[in-house]
Amino acid sequence: MGLLDGKVAIVTGAGRGIGRGEALELAAQGASVVVGEVDGEAGQAVADEITAAGGAAVVALGDCSEVENAQAIVRTAVEEFGRLDALVNNAGILRDRTLAKMTPEEWDAVIKVHLRGHYAPTHVAINHWRELGQPGRVVCTASTSGILGNFGQSNYGAAKAGIAAFAQIVAQESWKHGITVNAICPAARTRMTEGAYGSIETTDEGFDFWHPDNVAPFVAFLCSDASAHISGKVFGVQGDTVELYRPFASEAVIENGGSRWDPAVFADRVGSLFEQTGISPAAENGMKKLRYTMTNRTG
Repeated sequence: MGLLDGKVAIVTGAGRGIGRGEALELAAQGASVVVGEVDGEAGQAVADEITAAGGAAVVALGDCSEVENAQAIVRTAVEEFGRLDALVNNAGILRDRTLAKMTPEEWDAVIKVHLRGHYAPTHVAINHWRELGQPGRVVCTASTSGILGNFGQSNYGAAKAGIAAFAQIVAQESWKHGITVNAICPAARTRMTEGAYGSIETTDEGFDFWHPDNVAPFVAFLCSDASAHISGKVFGVQGDTVELYRPFASEAVIENGGSRWDPAVFADRVGSLFEQTGISPAAENGMKKLRYTMTNRTG
């Protein structure tokens, strides 16, 4: 018995890396899988791997950030397997560059693939479930680059921070319909992160903490009925660990006794906010706050 027996799931960007591992794990847990990809050869290879192992999978080719392709992906799930139960929004790209050197095309491409690539399939899937009165599971892919901030990734980080907010908001809108929406911030060694977590070919003895397939088990759980009570949350997922992130929360306050502020007063007063919290007023490298990095976990 698998956790997802009888279920049908879509995984976008499932041809390689984390998405491939997610598609394989969902299938191993009993789900029929629609492999969303822009690279037909990569997508077909994953679908073939699933069917060779006794599972069921088909490829849906196209850019999931386009609504007509998102509609086609959902339609493929229903026509091929009779239903849809879960959507894993995984597709993504990188165009790393400091903002001063970033072209409009590099900004637009990343925002489109990530943010529209979440909006379009989720929009279609949620409307499908609501029309049927059926519950559903959505897993979004955010990043610590978004919720913590990473140098040279203003486009990617802005998109990923938007995805974390997207998941929390759509979760509120969908809760009464039995639809859950959660986000993960995965960390793994893939083509997109090669260098940060070692080379793709790296093979360590024993447990490989940064292997992309390690992300998949928690995603399978979030796609299952066992997670029906969890929604609007952001999790860090890597290796053998799962973290729960707390959204932005007010840490300190200054007040002005019921009067409108004089801007000049802030020179003396605003420092209290940083003194109360221990937060530095200077620009910070948020990624130093990571619990798990290559400096403290190499294998």
